[in-house]
Amino acid sequence: LWEVVSDGLDFIKVGNVEMPSRAYVSAFGFKGPDQQKPAGVLSGGERNRLNLALTLKQGGNLLLLDEPTNDLDVETLSSLENALLEFSGCAVVISHDRWFLDRIATHILAYEGESKWFWFEGNFESYEENKIARLGIDAARPHRATYRKLTR
Repeated sequence: LWEVVSDGLDFIKVGNVEMPSRAYVSAFGFKGPDQQKPAGVLSGGERNRLNLALTLKQGGNLLLLDEPTNDLDVETLSSLENALLEFSGCAVVISHDRWFLDRIATHILAYEGESKWFWFEGNFESYEENKIARLGIDAARPHRATYRKLTR
């Protein structure tokens, strides 16, 4: 798997930074003999970490992540959080994982129902406190979506 990420090179360019390829692979939880595993024998969590390493190696400035914590093991979740915290670009994350959002979010664009969107600078916990202060305690409770019949 090290060769898949590094193309067999001792140093790789990650974004605009050159770094030792084995250290980069190690940052995603592949240490020692794990770096020599063939990509085809990786577990689901290991494949997720490999894909994350390959994606972040490309060095873009925007990541679009839709429910990125679904089906991740603890080690892969930790790698994802750390990679996002070190990512110098913008990550747009759609997630129901409040703990994950609380750890990585710096800005929140929240749909608050009835076609209303709210922009907030801060993490998820701060957003929730702000929402209660603005809309009352009832706003923090989950509500079932309501639908209107379409009329012609």
